[in-house]
Amino acid sequence: MAENKKEKKEKKQKGEYKEGKFCPKCGSRMAAHSDRSSCGKCGYTEFKNSNSK
Repeated sequence: MAENKKEKKEKKQKGEYKEGKFCPKCGSRMAAHSDRSSCGKCGYTEFKNSNSK
C-alpha cells in the first residue's frame, strides 16, 4: 500500500531517498532517463554520451 505523507516526510528527513542530479539553471532535481537527464521545471536537458564502442 502507498506510504502516507508522514512516512514520506520522515524518510526524506532521514536522507533515505536516493540523491539525484540537480539542474544547473533552476536547482530542481532532474529526471534520469536512459539516454538523458531532464528538468521538468525549466526544460533543461543533458544528453548522456552514446559514443562508446
